[in-house]
Amino acid sequence: QVQVVASGGGLVQAGGSLTLSCAASGAIQSLNTAAWYRQAPEKQRELVAVITDGEATNYADSVKGRFIVSKDNSLHTAYLQMTSLKPEDTAVYYCNLQGTRWMTTNGFNSWGQGTQVTVSS
Repeated sequence: QVQVVASGGGLVQAGGSLTLSCAASGAIQSLNTAAWYRQAPEKQRELVAVITDGEATNYADSVKGRFIVSKDNSLHTAYLQMTSLKPEDTAVYYCNLQGTRWMTTNGFNSWGQGTQVTVSS
């Protein structure tokens, strides 16, 4: 069983910065892909950023140039560095980690619990 914990959320002022972490634990052989999503009240979940096994990244247009997604495969952890934060970035941020596991051909695809980011104006 692979478990994922998201952390790092909080309250920041507009223009500030915040870094989120997403750590996986369990019988992990390899962390391959990490994705960050966010969901604001009364809005659908939005894909924010993705980093692939080949280290390619993709970002939602709304966060390009402001957010950076990265991962440390040895630590089984993904990160989302957020800068120049705007009130519209306020949401619960969720991470999804995918990879391989020891002793099985079945990979994992696990979600963190979400962490609240609030940006004040």
